[in-house]
Amino acid sequence: MRVGALFLFIFLLTTRAAAQGCSDAGFCTMGAMKPDQPYNKRIALKLRTVDLSFYRGTTKLSPVIYVANLDFNFSLNSRTTLQLKVPYQAVQGTLGKTSSVGDISICFTRNIFSSDRFDLNLSVGGKIPTNNSNLTDAQGAPLPMYYQTSLGTYDAIAGISLINRRWLIATGIQIPLNANGNQFDWNRWPTTDPGSLDYIKRYHNATDLRRGVDVMLRVERNFRLSRFNFSAGLLPIYRITSDEITNFQGIRVTKDAQGNEGKGLALSWILTAGYNFNAQSGVRLLVGHKMAQRDFNPDGLTRELVSSISYSYRF
Repeated sequence: MRVGALFLFIFLLTTRAAAQGCSDAGFCTMGAMKPDQPYNKRIALKLRTVDLSFYRGTTKLSPVIYVANLDFNFSLNSRTTLQLKVPYQAVQGTLGKTSSVGDISICFTRNIFSSDRFDLNLSVGGKIPTNNSNLTDAQGAPLPMYYQTSLGTYDAIAGISLINRRWLIATGIQIPLNANGNQFDWNRWPTTDPGSLDYIKRYHNATDLRRGVDVMLRVERNFRLSRFNFSAGLLPIYRITSDEITNFQGIRVTKDAQGNEGKGLALSWILTAGYNFNAQSGVRLLVGHKMAQRDFNPDGLTRELVSSISYSYRF
């Protein structure tokens, strides 16, 4: 248990560190796209796993995001796995506090090729919204997407990965199928205080937001020991189509007032460290740092710091 206490201590330190993290819409932790996936040809993997993780993310403004996540994985047969993720999310910042069950993810992963040297896995799935992304403050004013516990959209997701003892290379796509119900627009924010309005304007308007399509690439180097495992990698996510919102005049637009468009590259590096207590359980720490970010982010998926600690039970 000393090792577990050490991981917890490291986690508490990293949550206060000056770093940035990955800011994606959820698919980089689904199925074949997940970081730090197990790979061992000598030991048969358990049929079921349950991961309990705790996440903390700070943003470039005041909101801090906390997420407790249950991640269930069930082997349907020797090659097919079903993943179900159920998060509970809480946000607190200058404009208020929100909390609720977050978007639910479901994913099927199929091993389409296996050899002594590597595995090739294919995933398909989606995300189901738990609200319409229009939670309000205590006075009933719609909050920016930073404060929302759901993205408010049904998303289709697919990806493929190649994994061996040393490397994980994965790519995937996430396609939003609808616009959400967010109504935040600082032009309508109920304040006459210039200082307060200046701060509100730092949040991007997101009225009736329809997110663009994201594609991702994960390149990760793994270091696997008997009980310890470590990984280091890069996670570029490119929004290939622009976010679209309704402006104050009721016109659908894809740019902010400065002409920044809601598409482009977000790039992060990711580090993980894990320890297996035995064949059935283990802990893992993840820390990410954002290296590049889009200028226009109405979806609020910007993070100054991402860190999480998780406990896995396999049975």
